[in-house]
Amino acid sequence: MRAPEFWYTRSGPMAGLVAGLLAPLGTAWAAAARVRRALTRPYRAPVPVICVGNLVAGGSGKTPVVLSLASIAAKDAAVHIVSRGYGGRLAGPVRVDLAEHDAEAVGDEALLIAASSPCWVARNRAAGVREAVAAGAEIILLDDGFQNPCVEKDLSLVVVDAEYGFGNRRVIPAGPLREPIAAGLARADAIVLIGDGAAPDGVREAGCPIFRADLEPVQAERFAGAQVVAFAGIGHPEKFFATLRRVGATLIAAHPFPDHHRFTDAEMGRLRREAERADADLVTTAKDWVRLPPPMREGILVLEVEISWRDAAAIAQLLSDILRQVSHEHDHGPGHGHDRSAARF
Repeated sequence: MRAPEFWYTRSGPMAGLVAGLLAPLGTAWAAAARVRRALTRPYRAPVPVICVGNLVAGGSGKTPVVLSLASIAAKDAAVHIVSRGYGGRLAGPVRVDLAEHDAEAVGDEALLIAASSPCWVARNRAAGVREAVAAGAEIILLDDGFQNPCVEKDLSLVVVDAEYGFGNRRVIPAGPLREPIAAGLARADAIVLIGDGAAPDGVREAGCPIFRADLEPVQAERFAGAQVVAFAGIGHPEKFFATLRRVGATLIAAHPFPDHHRFTDAEMGRLRREAERADADLVTTAKDWVRLPPPMREGILVLEVEISWRDAAAIAQLLSDILRQVSHEHDHGPGHGHDRSAARF
């Protein structure tokens, strides 16, 4: 399903009318989430749990942030990542095996993660965390799960795309928000703001640290001067197309698809023929590439992206501080009367 256009704009009479009509459902959605958080008793893991989430449905750069943090934290301890496995059929908990699982089984994000870190798919995140700990995890990273109250988090990071912000600032289905902005950011320990531009309204008012970062293309020089037919089924496909143009590629065509789209043989055949007629390369994102069955991947180029921290030392220090804090609490008991979140920064 592609996110409706009115989610990301407050201009135009129809956008406002549709969002307004759906607003009561958004209010009910937010109320149900509050009740769930109030009634749930979270599982407390014996190792640090770091959650990377967002407030909006769709792409904000969350998974690249998870991969970057895993790479940093792995220097000090064994990091395992727990994902819901969105789009996959397996409920888990199951450890992702690249030789055994495909996107249909575990989802595209879990496959990307498992290429560099131990990854567990679990719709019941508490069960997934337990399995990861039993398998030797010394740090747990939750890929998403900020709105899920089943696991107690030692550190919660909210990823915000500086360009797209919070769309029309309404809650699903009236807008892209999973919960109201103020309520969500009040639970955040820090915000990761990706991209150029000012912080969207509500971010600075949250009163927690803000870490700026950018999504940078990997080996982008391969595409300088290339003619390409691009396709992407991610949260904001236009960002991928803009990145290709920025690195010097000429886009013969740009085909957006819904997030997590499952490509058919017919669709891939049309894309290949279009690229062949234009003597162009067929290129997509890493997330789309892993979602393709292996026979479909042949000849398709991938433009990968990674997180570049504007203050890498600060984010490394944040992780080091939380690991030291949690280790101290396990050794001596939590807090000695101090507020745990206040002690982190």
